Amino acid sequence: MADPTSRLLTLLSLLQTSRTWSGSELAERLGITHRTVRRDIDRLREMGYPIDADLGAHGGYRLVAGTSMPPLLLEDDEAVAVALGLRTVAVHGLPGLEDAGVRALAKLSVSLPSRLRYRVRTLGATAMTWSRPSGDAVDPDVLTVLAAATASQERVRMQYEDHGGNLTARHVEPQRLVNAHQRWYLIAFDIDRGAWRHFRADRVTSLRATGVRATRGLVPEESVLAHLERSESAMAPTYRADVTLHLPLDTARARLRDYLGTGELVAEEGRTRWRSAEDTVEWLAIRLLTLDCDFVVHGPPALRAQLDSIHRRTG
Repeated sequence: MADPTSRLLTLLSLLQTSRTWSGSELAERLGITHRTVRRDIDRLREMGYPIDADLGAHGGYRLVAGTSMPPLLLEDDEAVAVALGLRTVAVHGLPGLEDAGVRALAKLSVSLPSRLRYRVRTLGATAMTWSRPSGDAVDPDVLTVLAAATASQERVRMQYEDHGGNLTARHVEPQRLVNAHQRWYLIAFDIDRGAWRHFRADRVTSLRATGVRATRGLVPEESVLAHLERSESAMAPTYRADVTLHLPLDTARARLRDYLGTGELVAEEGRTRWRSAEDTVEWLAIRLLTLDCDFVVHGPPALRAQLDSIHRRTG
């Protein structure tokens, strides 16, 4: 193996397996002398890889845990497995690791050959996680592109579906990806509207990086936090209530006249089935309690939990 760089990469790949390699084994696998093995081991140590050496009869070289995380070399199957794991962390979230998972996925995606990216997308689309959903599903590729564009301070174009279901074209400069209330949000400057906006990542489609650098650069974290504080109520998760009201249809319609919106009312033998428009559980609970009637909540579970909480505090 004549190329020193290729030889070092192969040596590092061997050492990253969980075993000890004798100098003779490494020399034979690499087609070099014992002296060259020792010299290459020293070069890897200078690059920050903690390699332990035991020169006894049964000794050899092995990569050990160090004080910092050195770069790793991954085989194709290993890279696919890591990427799939990171997609799961990014979408479903692990407390405290959501942001780190997206950043790591963005870095890995840049390095993956196209054939491996295809395998990751195919496996990600056919695999499933059996768990109670914690929010609306977001495309991992959307998170990857947004994270990469934020890191490189690059403008993106995208289609965005707003709260009313309207689809609009957006041209933005990403600033931060934020995981809040079990959802991912993009904080960005909307170029066409000349204002700061936040966007739910699960409502972003047709996303592409433009290759054009952002003109504002990254704003201070304090400014982003101030925007998040102002937008706190708008970023709270929303739900559609499914409730049977012990009211005739006309009475229910009159009492919900100002709040019905895109919801619907259906008569059910002297009672009314109310399927509400999207709103927070706090407001849905308040509207139910001000209707002055008995009711049965069919869903969502978050609304039942909110009503139970109010009952405990006031009971």
